[in-house]
Amino acid sequence: MKIIVTSVMVDDQEKARKFYTEKLGFAVKSDVPVGEYKWLTVVSPEDQHSVELLLEPMAFGPAKVYQKQLFDANIPATMFGVDDIGATYEKLLELGVKFKSEPKKMDNVTIAVFDDTCGNLIQIAEQH
Repeated sequence: MKIIVTSVMVDDQEKARKFYTEKLGFAVKSDVPVGEYKWLTVVSPEDQHSVELLLEPMAFGPAKVYQKQLFDANIPATMFGVDDIGATYEKLLELGVKFKSEPKKMDNVTIAVFDDTCGNLIQIAEQH
């Protein structure tokens, strides 16, 4: 068994598509209309067959509460791995990404947290 899709709730799928592709550099894998919303997934451009991230529409009331409470508590919704956190941090800053924390070394990992503009905090991590 392996993970093939995971999701992050977003308040606007088109805004999320733009942020996750234009700012973070992911590639759209699936874009399938499903009623009012879409099955919209992105993947790492380096591995088109890797785990897909579903940009899931915020269409369920309790999910909105959960998302807001995570955000307000400064808890990231998910984490992405990077090879060079310093370079990634600088590149994302130049693209206008708003960070909640600068890169911080914690044992064998360095992490930073940013706002995805869609209601979530996202953590990036470089393992040493």
